[in-house]
Amino acid sequence: MAQEYRRAFAQATNDPATFWLEAAKDLQWDTAPHIAIDDSRKPLYSWFPDGQLNLSSNALDRHVAAGRGENIALIYDSAMLGSVRKCTYAQLLREVETFAGVLASRGITMGDRVLIYLPMIPQAVIAMLACARLGAVHSVVFGGFAPKELAARITDCAPVAIITASGGIEPSRRIEYLPAVAEALSLAQPAVKDVIVAQRDGFEHEISEYQNQMINGQEISWLDWDQQARDASPVGAVSVPSTHPLYVLYTSGTTGAPKGVVRDTGGYGTALQYSMNAIYDVHPGDTMFTASDVGWVVGHSYIVYAPLIAGATTVLYEGKPVGTPDAGVFGRIIEEHKVSTMFTAPTALRAVRKADPAGQMIAGHDLSSLRSLFVAGERLDPDTYHFAAELFQVPVVDNWWQTETGWPIASNPLGLEELPAKAGSPTTPVPGFDVQVRDALGEELPVGQEGNIVVRLPLPPGALTTLWGDDQRFIDTYLSQIEGCYLTGDSGFLDEEGYLFVMGRTDDVINVSGHRLSTGAMEQVLASHPAVAECAVIGLADALKGQRASGYVVLKSGADIEHDVLAKEIIALVRKHIGAVADFREVTVLSALPKTRSGKILRKTMRQIADGKQYTVPSTIEDVAVLDELVPLLRPQT
Repeated sequence: MAQEYRRAFAQATNDPATFWLEAAKDLQWDTAPHIAIDDSRKPLYSWFPDGQLNLSSNALDRHVAAGRGENIALIYDSAMLGSVRKCTYAQLLREVETFAGVLASRGITMGDRVLIYLPMIPQAVIAMLACARLGAVHSVVFGGFAPKELAARITDCAPVAIITASGGIEPSRRIEYLPAVAEALSLAQPAVKDVIVAQRDGFEHEISEYQNQMINGQEISWLDWDQQARDASPVGAVSVPSTHPLYVLYTSGTTGAPKGVVRDTGGYGTALQYSMNAIYDVHPGDTMFTASDVGWVVGHSYIVYAPLIAGATTVLYEGKPVGTPDAGVFGRIIEEHKVSTMFTAPTALRAVRKADPAGQMIAGHDLSSLRSLFVAGERLDPDTYHFAAELFQVPVVDNWWQTETGWPIASNPLGLEELPAKAGSPTTPVPGFDVQVRDALGEELPVGQEGNIVVRLPLPPGALTTLWGDDQRFIDTYLSQIEGCYLTGDSGFLDEEGYLFVMGRTDDVINVSGHRLSTGAMEQVLASHPAVAECAVIGLADALKGQRASGYVVLKSGADIEHDVLAKEIIALVRKHIGAVADFREVTVLSALPKTRSGKILRKTMRQIADGKQYTVPSTIEDVAVLDELVPLLRPQT
């Protein structure tokens, strides 16, 4: 069984140098690497230290040179504007060359940082690739982040320029970006000289309001993207070392200070091309629709870089899974653009299911072009897995990874061979990720026993190489707890066939009367109730038991069930599937769960509120009103 996968995994584990030098041949190198890995600074490793290349050239120029210039590279589908724009590889290359010329004319060169604060519009893709073209290091910040959070990132990576737009469009409102950027600059310690603005119609604030203003004692130029592009000369791709930083992407840190994940150039490009071949099975002529945002790692890897490096068509979608206009929009996009591979988050599927429990709106479209649906970002509970598999009638692939890793740690490797799926598991570790389960002392645990999920070093190409400006924080946060391993921060187990089951963050394991229980396993049971659209289980402080499990559920649209009946049925289900040891007695019905914009449920914040502790509203929260509604339910005494 699984011969192709097993062979690849064994080679990547036992002889990573040969494996990855071979994979690197699928990129276009200016100087091909002969050395796979530099371990002279371990536990910090770097890939292909003697190689040189440019990822913008790999994503665009090489396809045009190969005669594929008229193939569609980018489809911009805006549900917010009701418009679709298609861009060929040749057209996208011209726009990227020109905008790279704009940046070069402003004195931006290799190694300079450029912060990108844009909604889901083509300029976001163009700006990222233009930075890569010059060897400038981009740092994309999710559009609509509050000024304080934007300021923290400006201070940390010291960009010389900010690229932004008039604003972003949400179903119920427009978000003005220019005042947010101006306020962030006033709060930061900026080295910013230029703010380049892509103007959009229908916004209140104009560039003219900010020109010639002093901010923090310096004058910043506010420039119009289109005007600058009209006068710019196109520039070619700058060859950079494989180890040169391509981008810095911030992820929330436990101390409150954001962690700037640093991604290299050659290792990342190699990993993405390999993943398109081995995992996603996406090639020239295919269309990939990743329903995420360029502000998140999924957007960086599978909206922008990977599909274009692979020579495929990528769909850039400005809209939501429901409400723009309805829960059938994914079906429309698949049908209209002949999507072959789709990638979304479990929370999006649960939103669809909540609004349209039978999935009829999507099913009403022609989905025949679709070959596979990939899901990541939050644990894919078995109930949502079965809903999606039945609705789309294609393999549904739960793939598990992190901002830090840049591409999947575990997935069904469809491009190598399709392995039998197991609901609740992202299948097996991907070649390159030597995944093990260890206890708190670092001892390897037997099959089936839950513990810390770790990856043996070195991490494969494409994973973070350090944190921006702070090697020691990288070592302390990820590499020092269990020697020779990267600590994922997630808990889970491997079964007898090598399938990985990720049960949640390690702090989502609760201790009830001395019994360690996984909240992920309980959530799986809650989600199986026919009335439940989505759920969260958290551990609350309990004077008698140490902790007690408390469940929070959102009901499907049209679900009609008395709270007492629902609670009784769910408690019985937990008792049946987990056992009396869970001592599960509390079920609260909510209108919505608090989530980040990338779909992760804010369990830690819920727990802090319920325990009466101080809590900070995370900057990544999607809707702060959901949290306001929750406080009286979680703290009934206040």
